Formats: sequence, C-alpha cells, structure tokens
Amino acid sequence: MMTRRSITVLGVLACGAVPALRSQAICRQPSAFCADSRRLMADGSGQRASFQRAVVHGGKWLTAAGVVALIVVAEREHSNSRREWNALLDICRSAQDACALGADGRYVRGDAEQLYQRSRAFDRRANRWLLGAQASLLATTALFIIDLHPGQGPDNIPYPPVKVGMRIPF
Repeated sequence: MMTRRSITVLGVLACGAVPALRSQAICRQPSAFCADSRRLMADGSGQRASFQRAVVHGGKWLTAAGVVALIVVAEREHSNSRREWNALLDICRSAQDACALGADGRYVRGDAEQLYQRSRAFDRRANRWLLGAQASLLATTALFIIDLHPGQGPDNIPYPPVKVGMRIPF
C-alpha cells in the first residue's frame, strides 16, 4: 500500500520526467536547437527567448507540483487539528463539567484548554498552507496561459487541428 508521501514523490518525479524529446521537435519557431541538433541562431536574442520559454514551460509543472505538495501538507496539519479536537471531545464527554468555561472564555481545565489551543494552531497552519496552494495555483494558471501558442498546435504533432462541431436544431 502506497503512502501519501510516496504518491506525492512519484507525482513530482513524473512531472519532471516528461521532457520534450529532441526527435519530436519541429522547427516552427526560432529556437536554439532543432531536431537534428544544428545551431539555428548565433545571436543572444534567440537564446534568451528560448530560455524564457523553457522557464515558463518547466515552471508551470513545478508550480503545479507545488500545489499538490502544499495541499498534502495542509491535509496533514488538518488531521493533527482533528486529532487534538477529538481528544478535547473525549475529555468533554468524560464528565458533566469537564468542559466548563471560565469568566474569561477559557476552559477551566488546563488540559482541555491546551488541546483547544493546539487544535486552533494546527488549523491556522493548515489555512496558511492552503492559501499558499491557492497562490501557487494562480501562478500555475498564469504560466499555462503564458505558455499557450495562439493559432498553433503542439510542436510535436505535424497535422493541423481538426475542427469538430455539432448543430442542435430548436
């Protein structure tokens, strides 16, 4: 049985293990190398554009893996919070006045108050990890949009796109 950590590691490795094969490259756009590895451009502008495109293309997968990793960490923090909360509920169910609140709004029993505070701390951490995952998801979306090539198909498919449609009469 695979654990969540090993699934996450395999996902990250899978994202990094899918580079474009050189034999599939078609030289539609200026790039530093073509399918036969001949040098196409000698000036730095083509290299810079090619490097920027590679950073965007690879960065979108890196940020997507970051989303997954941040969600996994947030889930772990939430599980810790639930564990502490369930322990607090066990204390509250143990006696009638076990979860009595003082005048300041805190639990009278020290162990109950400690479990409550720890549960809240884990929840706050989980929320922060989820906010990070959302920010990373926004970055991933932006990178996917930036990496689009309007009017072109993928570089490794030599056929033009086929348009399929359907009419529904009313």
